[in-house]
Amino acid sequence: MTLEELAVALLIGASIVLVSVIGVRLAGRLGVPGLLLYLLLGLVLGSAFPDLHVSDAQLATVLGYSALVLILAQGGLTTRVEQLRPVMWPAITMASVGVAVSIAIVAIPLVWLLDVSLQNAILIGAVLAATDAAAVFSVMRRMHISLRVRTLLEAEAGFNDAPVVVLVSIVSSGSLDDGSWWQVPLLVVAELIGGALVGLAVGYAGRWLLPRLALPAVGLYPIAALALLVGAYGLADVVHSSGFLAVYVSAVIIGSAARLPHRRSIIGFADGLAWIAEIGLFFMLGALADVQSLPDALPYALVVAAIILLLARPLAALVALLPFRLPRQTIAFAGIAGLRGAVPIVFAAIPLGLGVPGGRLVFDVTLIVVLILIIVQVPLIRLAGTRLGVVTVEEAVELEVEAAPLDGMAAQVLGVEVPADSHLVGTFVTELGLPEGSVVALIVRGERAVAPDVHTRVRAGDRLLLVTTEEARAATEERMRDVSRRGRLARWLQGS
Repeated sequence: MTLEELAVALLIGASIVLVSVIGVRLAGRLGVPGLLLYLLLGLVLGSAFPDLHVSDAQLATVLGYSALVLILAQGGLTTRVEQLRPVMWPAITMASVGVAVSIAIVAIPLVWLLDVSLQNAILIGAVLAATDAAAVFSVMRRMHISLRVRTLLEAEAGFNDAPVVVLVSIVSSGSLDDGSWWQVPLLVVAELIGGALVGLAVGYAGRWLLPRLALPAVGLYPIAALALLVGAYGLADVVHSSGFLAVYVSAVIIGSAARLPHRRSIIGFADGLAWIAEIGLFFMLGALADVQSLPDALPYALVVAAIILLLARPLAALVALLPFRLPRQTIAFAGIAGLRGAVPIVFAAIPLGLGVPGGRLVFDVTLIVVLILIIVQVPLIRLAGTRLGVVTVEEAVELEVEAAPLDGMAAQVLGVEVPADSHLVGTFVTELGLPEGSVVALIVRGERAVAPDVHTRVRAGDRLLLVTTEEARAATEERMRDVSRRGRLARWLQGS
């Protein structure tokens, strides 16, 4: 590529990103996710301009994996361990038993009714059994879904990539033909355990390292955090375990750290990268498709989409969640809300890149099914969530505390933004009951800074700057969150 070609490529790339970013707002008004827009944009431009068409399926798979690492990292960083813990086993069961049930229900009719080869039927069932982290995070976090249900579906999306990618790789290589099918569950379990262990190791190492770095610039903390998470994928893959699971687990652990410095900067950086990854990923997969071959796959795709919506996903959720005695409304909603997106298409590119007979059919069917499910499921989720009582009124947001270390001093500066629904509003600074070693140093109110005194009350929208010693930091954060939840009497209710 010459410098002139580079300039043209950058201009085209910037234009596509700008159109996609603007399209997010338009898509929201139309009630569909922006992910659908990106996919359609790739289809249209890839067919209209041959130079934009992606023909290397193996390269597309590599780039797709890279994008999924960033998307999973962002999702994990914004999920707290305390939120994940109550739904971890149901999510793992959905990502294993539920995936197996879904594959069987999709593959059997393809073989018996549509005369699809067993290999291609299993591949179609497998790639479409994986729910998509990008789609789940994008749609669920824009709806007032019950936190427990939302975390269950997000965790499932974070966990189920691992078993699916192992199965797709094995089936695509033809290893099932030699009678070693019984080894597949063992291999999946081994990869999951290995990925989880790597994720735990990297996550706790990051929790220990990041607060102690004392880096000279705020912008270096997000880079360090993302480097750790990407490194978790690489380390897990090198030791032949699940890189996707390692990324998600390590991100959850790091994002849940009470002493994570510059949390907002880290999450904001990860969020921006995830958006770029989603836009590029969906556009690339749309450009990878061969529009002329899509009509031949349409009959298969319509049957598969109907099976997933009416049978596979509801039964998978029922079988996986029924032993945990979850509310019927939660099980019913989980049976509707299994969103598909880029992940199935990326996995469908694996057999296409390996030259598997019928690989183009697998890819085309997957692409069309994803389009159908995005169009049908998103409005259905909103309606079903309301009818089942899973959609809740907007709850008060947990108080966020931003921390920054003071270089060369055993002290921290905490930034606390006061939301309108917090019980901090109207509280005198002297009523906060901060522990010894902590003080409210400044209040940023609008465009001016206020030095607080005994007559200063906290107002909605204030940003409090607290200075605290290392020893008092945890108690200070807990006190602020307690007053935010329970009001000025929190210190007396705790017996202090």
